[in-house]
Amino acid sequence: MTSARSLHVAVVGAGAFGGWTALWLRRRGCRVTLLDAWGPGNSRSSSGGESRVIRGIYGPDQVYVDWVVRAFEIWEESEARWNVRLYHPTGTLWMFGGPDDYARTSLPYLQAAGLPAAELDLAEARRRFPQIDFTGITSAFFEERAGWLAARRACRAVAGAFIEEGGELRETAVRPGPVRGERMERLELADGTTLEADVYAFAAGPWLPSLFPDLLGNAIHPTRQEIFFFGTPAGDPRFREGTLPIWLELSDTASFYGIPGNDHRGFKIADDARGEPIDPTTADRTPTPEKLTAARAYVARRFPALAGAPLVESRVCQYENSPDGDLLLDRHPEATNVWILGGGSGHGFKLGPALGEQAAGWILGEGAPLPRFSLARLAGARGASRRTQFDVGRS
Repeated sequence: MTSARSLHVAVVGAGAFGGWTALWLRRRGCRVTLLDAWGPGNSRSSSGGESRVIRGIYGPDQVYVDWVVRAFEIWEESEARWNVRLYHPTGTLWMFGGPDDYARTSLPYLQAAGLPAAELDLAEARRRFPQIDFTGITSAFFEERAGWLAARRACRAVAGAFIEEGGELRETAVRPGPVRGERMERLELADGTTLEADVYAFAAGPWLPSLFPDLLGNAIHPTRQEIFFFGTPAGDPRFREGTLPIWLELSDTASFYGIPGNDHRGFKIADDARGEPIDPTTADRTPTPEKLTAARAYVARRFPALAGAPLVESRVCQYENSPDGDLLLDRHPEATNVWILGGGSGHGFKLGPALGEQAAGWILGEGAPLPRFSLARLAGARGASRRTQFDVGRS
């Protein structure tokens, strides 16, 4: 067990993973320096943008369900502590046009965890949500406690709490320093200076491959994801938060999702299918006509009243995928004082509070991540990510 008060930890990346890890370490008594090239919730980051889904359906996966339960607790505690609204409980409607094992096998786990969810008869679904055309949908499930999180606002709130509680936040680019004797000696900063700490935690999202090219190669694979917001009819409540829940469709022909409300930004829709590779630093963030056309076509088919709705906003962000969709949480194999926290794969944001709490414990010598999250599992899997679960909740 490491003495927290004698430990200086440098955390690289102020997104969902890094920000919460830094905050929990500070609360444990560590001296903590949090570094981010463009600041918490910036537009290039995987934790930027306005909204992320929080939901418990994960197939037969106890680990993620447990983390979601703990994350719900921390999100709600933090809202009360900071007097800021971050969690919007809308419920989530899952729609399937084919096999639905992903949701169906989740139900016993959610029931045991106290997260209400159940299959919804299609006739009842049509009655409750008449704004949706259920043609081609063969089964539906409703998860009551699911909702959306204010992403950028949350990153800034976490960073603000971290500073208020005695942490140091520095806005600068970082490179790993040399490793000698199984320890990283320092960080190289953009202004030519260095930073020395006892432990280094890299939670740099889509930049992890460029920070550790020999170690990760293409095991963390950033992809371009395009988000669209369509204007709803004036005074029409059918597509607002409070009337329409978060919705998701998984079928042979579609993997779209949407979040109502979004601070009045309109009707949000995005395709969950993995996009083209993206450089998170240099990529042009202009949406493509092809993706917009596909989104328009889907909206017209599934939400007929919005056919021809104007585009009012758009955004290009990224997933940072692992080959199997699981997170990457492990020590560096050549540096015992270096941790790597990433692989959010489009679903990690919601878990940030619980993951940060766990990571702080690991760094202080309290247990270790499960092998399923290890670097070793990625050996020989350096290619593009394949989707193995419905990983949703982007900006």
